[in-house]
Amino acid sequence: MAMKNKRLYLMLFFFLIPLSVILTQCFNPAKSADPRGQNFAGSKACIKCHKEVYDDYINTPHNISSRQASIHNIHGSFLEGQNTFNFSDSLKVVMQKRASGVYQVAYKNGKEIQSQRFDIVFGGVKAETYLYWKNDGLFELPISYFENLNNWTNSPGYAGGIVNYTRPIVTRCFECHSSYISEKEGQPQRLSNSTKFDKSSIILGIDCERCHGPSAQHITFHVEHPKEKKATFITSFNSLTRTQKLDACAVCHSGNKDRYLTSTFSFKIGDTLAKFKEPEFFRQEPKPATIDVHGNQNGLLAASKCFLMSNMDCNTCHNTHSNKKTDLIIYAANCSNCHKSANHNQCKLKEQLGENLITNCIDCHMPATPSDVIMVESEGGKMIVPYLVRTHNIAIYPKETKKILAFINSRNKQRN
Repeated sequence: MAMKNKRLYLMLFFFLIPLSVILTQCFNPAKSADPRGQNFAGSKACIKCHKEVYDDYINTPHNISSRQASIHNIHGSFLEGQNTFNFSDSLKVVMQKRASGVYQVAYKNGKEIQSQRFDIVFGGVKAETYLYWKNDGLFELPISYFENLNNWTNSPGYAGGIVNYTRPIVTRCFECHSSYISEKEGQPQRLSNSTKFDKSSIILGIDCERCHGPSAQHITFHVEHPKEKKATFITSFNSLTRTQKLDACAVCHSGNKDRYLTSTFSFKIGDTLAKFKEPEFFRQEPKPATIDVHGNQNGLLAASKCFLMSNMDCNTCHNTHSNKKTDLIIYAANCSNCHKSANHNQCKLKEQLGENLITNCIDCHMPATPSDVIMVESEGGKMIVPYLVRTHNIAIYPKETKKILAFINSRNKQRN
């Protein structure tokens, strides 16, 4: 009898232990695979309830702000005759496909002197620049691609006549081009020449939770309460104050001259951005004339009379969920919501512009402007502006007005 009881106890022991492990896993989910922690679920978890938004968003400039490099998502050509940037007759970089990936290969007098693989792409609409891994550090490749030029060029800010593979990538670069990356423990923080990253921690692109905050609790609640339609445990932009909305965008769209006390990866939607900056960098707002059009859209908008005399914010004109490029007519419609005869602030050139009024608000008052910081070297050593950036300082630009009126008059003469 004792032997039978012993066998029974052993059977129960070997049955209950695995069962308890299974039940523990059911009621205590495994540690989150998201490197930001258990409060984060990852953007793919949003698909079940927000598939239409997700499918549109994955192709937006925000989401493709960074990605793993492959020959399929690099816009520049790898075809012979179209894959070379010549610094001189004796020095060139060739974009080449090899067994282990695609590379930027430097040649001097026909001899290979250095090669590094395309590992990560930054950008994807107007331009792309590329990073490569060297141990736990990331460095920028010497050649970038610009859509308007339809060509490879020396990367912005690189000296001409030499091939430079040594420019380091720091955490701040990823704070605006990705959703997360962590530095390796035990190293000095935020040093431009010594940043070592945890490769497994990268979340490329700007994902849902970068703008809406951690979603694990939100997902759990709504799975358990499918009839509840009010979004719970998640932040909606509509619930924010104007300042909070602007700060959410200014994390990345306020230029790169500010200095931060801590990484903005710790900024959560609804936070105040000022508390992340060193005090002297937010006491006085710069004048529009000193703000470059590349990067600091927030500063330019904040100086605009339209902004100061209204309650507009970034989302007044921009739908960040949409993959569709908004045309000028749609943007101009936003202008006409405020600028109309009933408010006595309609465009003074209404009669001269005629039907063009519905399309030319933006070209007149937010002209596309060259950036002082985005200059690249073409073959032959000439410095060129690869693309224009539309200013967000909404104002009256007499030269632009004259251009548009001249164009309209010329077209009208041709019609007549």
